[in-house]
Amino acid sequence: MQKGGMLILSGPSGSGKSTLCKHLQENIPHTYFSISTTTRSPRDGEIDGEHYYFVSQEKFLEDIKEGRFLEWAEVHKNYYGTALAPIQEALESNQLVLFDVDVQGHQGIKKHYPFARSVFVSTKNQQVLKERLEFRQTDSQETIELRLMHTYREMQHISEFDYLIINDEIERAKEAILCIAKSLPYTQNGEDWSSLCERWLKNLSV
Repeated sequence: MQKGGMLILSGPSGSGKSTLCKHLQENIPHTYFSISTTTRSPRDGEIDGEHYYFVSQEKFLEDIKEGRFLEWAEVHKNYYGTALAPIQEALESNQLVLFDVDVQGHQGIKKHYPFARSVFVSTKNQQVLKERLEFRQTDSQETIELRLMHTYREMQHISEFDYLIINDEIERAKEAILCIAKSLPYTQNGEDWSSLCERWLKNLSV
C-alpha cells in the first residue's frame, strides 16, 4: 500500500492556509495535521493542543538540544517548530501528513523528506493581505507592517514550491488544494518503486 504522502502549505498569515487545511481534513480520510509548537502567547480563541502547542522558551530550547524537532525557526521574535516523533508515526500508518509552516519550515521539512509536495498560498497583492490582517483585529499596525515585510521576503522563495495558489476566491482555492492532495498517492513519495520493475521482470523472457 502506498503511503498517503506529505503536503506542506506555506504563505503569509491571512492568506487562508488555515481554511484550506481544515478543508483537507474534512475531505481527505486519514489526514494527520501537524500541530506546531511555539513560544508565542495564544491569541483569543486559540486552544493549546488544537491550534498550537504553547510552551516556554526554556522548554523549546531544551527540545532543540534533544533533537525533538523536524524543523524549527525564530519568527517575529518567537520560536516555532514541528515535533518529529508524531510525523514518523503518521507516515508509518499511511496517513496524509499535512503541514502549515513558514518558508524556513518548508525548507527544513524538504531537507528531511524531499518527496514531500508543497504549496505556497498567497493573496493577489499586498493590499488584499493588509486588509485581511486589519479585519482580524488581532495585530497592531506595527505588527501588520512587520508581517507584510516578512511576506515580501518569503515570496522570494516561491520558485522552491511545487504549487502556487492565489487565494482570490476561496471555493476555487479549496478545489485546487483538494486536487493536489488527492494526487499525492500517485506520486513517487519516498518508496522504492524499483520493486515494481522487479516483479514485472521476474517471469518475463527478454
